[in-house]
Amino acid sequence: MNSSLVGNQSGRPFCLLAISYLETINFCLLEVVIIVFLMVLIISGNIIVIFVFHCAPLLNHHTTSYFIQTMAYADLLVGVSCLVPSLSLLHYPIVLSESLVCQIFGYVVSVLKSASMASLACISIDRYIAITKPLTYNTLVTPWRLRICILTIWLYSCLVFLPSFHWGKPGYHGDVFQWCANSWNTDPYFTLFIVVMLYAPAAFIVCFTYFNIFRICQQHTKEINERRVRFSSQDGEAGEAQPCPDKRYAMVLFRITSVFYILWLPYIIYFLLESSNVYSNRVASFLTTWLAISNSFCNCVIYSLSNSVFQKGLKRLSGAICASCARQRVAKDSSTSRSKRSSNGCHV
Repeated sequence: MNSSLVGNQSGRPFCLLAISYLETINFCLLEVVIIVFLMVLIISGNIIVIFVFHCAPLLNHHTTSYFIQTMAYADLLVGVSCLVPSLSLLHYPIVLSESLVCQIFGYVVSVLKSASMASLACISIDRYIAITKPLTYNTLVTPWRLRICILTIWLYSCLVFLPSFHWGKPGYHGDVFQWCANSWNTDPYFTLFIVVMLYAPAAFIVCFTYFNIFRICQQHTKEINERRVRFSSQDGEAGEAQPCPDKRYAMVLFRITSVFYILWLPYIIYFLLESSNVYSNRVASFLTTWLAISNSFCNCVIYSLSNSVFQKGLKRLSGAICASCARQRVAKDSSTSRSKRSSNGCHV
């Protein structure tokens, strides 16, 4: 960030949110609370999503489940990586230098969120192909091609942010580290490179595909309803309007994508302003960064609340866990009762 973000010169801990520092506590309280809270939500939420996908075979019938699971694993790793700034804010001793840890953390989180963004773009392409070419979909989208696509997502994400070690600060700030805030500046050309290579193509693909998906679904719904009304009038029965069967699933993915870009938009705007030296503020840097990271939790919440098959899988998983706990409790109670009977028999 710019040199206006001065370092720690008074012996106090380096805190981006000045209001979080307390004289009786030698660490950044508010930053730690925010990051740890998000870390717990992200890790627990995405673990549940991954378990539900493994326990609900119906979810794996959709090829988009490959990309959704990829997104869940990437978001889970984002939550795990949040442990690094938490330890830094708690002044936990780290073997590596602060500059190296800061750069590695910024690179890793940028790669993981890039994988999430690319997965959303691939999901929209997959749904677009399924609706526009339903007869040839199974021949176009095969498991082998899906694996190649997922591998390409990860390789592309790693390569896009690789120049950040020498070119400038990547898309995600590690400004909880003092070296990142004071010495690792954003570069306008690198920012333009990331926008052109990642943000803009992903946004264009998502907007183009979902616009056409909803347009096609509306057209199909209109045609189906017209045919239903025509045949119902001939039979003397009242026809009911039926929605496009793919529209509901597309709406779930559209909500996930919309929330993704809504949470990312403040950060992208700030990233562009900072890299062009128009505006720089440590509080805005922290809040926009972790607002974008919170999307790693929102994905699993939206999917669990919007997809009926996922809800059934979640109920099945929770029911299996409750049944297992009940069996363990019964087994424990029975073993306790047997031990009591045996001990009583020894005294007789």
